[in-house]
Amino acid sequence: MSVTTHVLDGKAIARQLNDELRAELSRLGVKPGQGPRMATIYDAQNQASGRFSLAQRHYAEGLGLTVEPMALRHDMSRDQVQQAIEQLNRNAAIHGIFVQNPLPQQIDPQWVSTLIDPRKDVEGIHPQNSIRRFFGKARIGSCTALAVMRLIEETKASLEGKEAVVVGHSEIVGRPVGMLLLDKLATTTICHVATQNLRAHVERADILIVAVGQPRLIKGAWIKPGAIVIDVGINVVGNKVVGDVEFETASTRASFISPVPGGVGPVTVMMVMKNLVEAYKLQQSI
Repeated sequence: MSVTTHVLDGKAIARQLNDELRAELSRLGVKPGQGPRMATIYDAQNQASGRFSLAQRHYAEGLGLTVEPMALRHDMSRDQVQQAIEQLNRNAAIHGIFVQNPLPQQIDPQWVSTLIDPRKDVEGIHPQNSIRRFFGKARIGSCTALAVMRLIEETKASLEGKEAVVVGHSEIVGRPVGMLLLDKLATTTICHVATQNLRAHVERADILIVAVGQPRLIKGAWIKPGAIVIDVGINVVGNKVVGDVEFETASTRASFISPVPGGVGPVTVMMVMKNLVEAYKLQQSI
């Protein structure tokens, strides 16, 4: 079966979101440098986290927003981390708090998520926001999950009744994107480390989302002809960045596929900015 494949351009979608946010900030009367501010918490020794923090600052500055990095040292105690986050919660000039995983080994990211003021939780990971998401009432959602859904939206495909398969069940991608797919009435399966015969699940997927962090785990030959494939994985192999899907072969079978890099990543950063603006509006009772 011959399939025409469209590669989803995450950078172009990010530019669209940038324009939408710029218009929203103008409508709110927010002046550059005087609007939403976000603190980004990350592992000081993790180079990838440092690069992502820089990317956030780049996108934020383009919108007139402010991102303040807060690097966690590996000698910091739980008490020191808690005090730092509580100080950010009390600081009225900080409207958003973003936690970039992985954190130093001694710091439990789930514990950190419970410390953040839910109104400042721009990643949508606080338990209160997770509960609101479960009932479809969250104003702030998982940035990566929202980015996945925005990429799927670009295809103009109806998800109602389609077979959606999510590979990976993390709290920040797999589980929330599974709920968002259910909201669209897709028949949704979430696969994980204990799933048997992963290939069989992948082969029947009309919509496939992969977020596990294992380079080329999903073979291109497994992709159902005409499927929509969203690859969230970012893996460094030698001097190359690759996804969790074997892109070269998958791109000959899928109708739409997101590349790595240049797919989910740029859209995720813009979703962080969108959530920051939403957090700002919550705190301003807008």
